[in-house]
Amino acid sequence: MDTAKEQELLQTHQFWVASFLEDSSLDELDSILSHDIMGYGTTRDEKIFGREEVRDLIEIGRQQRLLLDNYRYDLEIVKKLISKKGDAAIIVAEINVSYTSDKNKTLLPLRISTVFLYDEKWKVTHWHGSLGVETDGDTWHQNEWQREKERLQKQVDEQTAKLKKSLEDLKATQSQLIQSEKMASLGELTAGIAHEIQNPLNFVNNFSEVNTELIDEMQDEFKAGNTEEAIAISNDIKENQKKINHHGRRADAIVKGMLQHSRNNTNEKEATNINALADEYLRLSYHGLRAKDKSFNAKLETDFDKSLGSVNVVAQDIGRVILNLITNAFYVVKQKKEQQKEGYEPTVSVSTKKNKDTITISVKDNGNGIPQAIKEKIFQPFFTTKPSGEGTGLGLSLSYDIVKSHGGELIVETHEGKGTEFTIILPNIETKKK
Repeated sequence: MDTAKEQELLQTHQFWVASFLEDSSLDELDSILSHDIMGYGTTRDEKIFGREEVRDLIEIGRQQRLLLDNYRYDLEIVKKLISKKGDAAIIVAEINVSYTSDKNKTLLPLRISTVFLYDEKWKVTHWHGSLGVETDGDTWHQNEWQREKERLQKQVDEQTAKLKKSLEDLKATQSQLIQSEKMASLGELTAGIAHEIQNPLNFVNNFSEVNTELIDEMQDEFKAGNTEEAIAISNDIKENQKKINHHGRRADAIVKGMLQHSRNNTNEKEATNINALADEYLRLSYHGLRAKDKSFNAKLETDFDKSLGSVNVVAQDIGRVILNLITNAFYVVKQKKEQQKEGYEPTVSVSTKKNKDTITISVKDNGNGIPQAIKEKIFQPFFTTKPSGEGTGLGLSLSYDIVKSHGGELIVETHEGKGTEFTIILPNIETKKK
């Protein structure tokens, strides 16, 4: 221990001992007390836990001294034993305190043992005071120790119960926020969903009408005895029926996907076609925005790694992350288009890539980019650059948490004035086709 540190220890000890008898600043005293200080005074009732109880003990002493006439005292440290190592020290001091009040002098021998810990400065963490040397009557009985232990355990149990309740409340609130964010994103896609469902429904309706006409023609050919022509017509009907089935399944897949997106998360991983998921949400998001603003057009680019098989993920969660990134990308390119009417083509690109140990999903835009001043804040809960009412500030924060829960990373690369690319990196855990 260097000389300066040892000198500070002695000064702290001197101030600590004198604080019981001098009217020193309680705030200054607080600065040398550990937050969870505990100590045992010279009587059985003096059992102190925490700074406030130390202050109360000293304040009682001050009030008692006010009742004495012409009070003064002398303090002499007769003997001092110091044991120190690194950031810990124990000082045992034999002290003579002489009280003089109204010409009556009283000598009080004390022993104060103090434990100090160094945390930027020396602080008292424990002390024990006794009258003269220790005697059998100077310690607590076993039952008092047991009662104190039970009292402390009760406090711990009560605090644990409160913390558990707070944690449950936080989880419930988080679940509500997540569900609200999911429904908000689903609401943004309503028009896109309607557009996407309308396409296969139009095919179903058109082919159904054609089949009705073909059946009439086939019946006429049978009546006329033209069997070969009737069979040819039946083959056309069969092909149309396959197309009806295909587009019916397409509409069914869109509805199921949206229901999956809106329902509460089960946290169950399942084999998921990432390429299909990303392509689905790219088109839904685009048509949803176009339904609001017919004048808006953007270039959609995809580069999906065909070697990427089904991956085990929580589909609705990863889908929500992809959807959020794509929706944000369309938002920023639309903003830039409104500012820059000529010579700018809004472009959103989505790509996937299979690596040895990871898979990546990237969403890139050619918008205005993210200013460096706020880049570090974008994943913080409730932080948003969108105007009031247009964003909750939860999308990127929840996306970040979802990717992390999958053992992955969500990173961003941005260039002001040129655009931004968000990349989801997930462990490469593929599901083999049976």
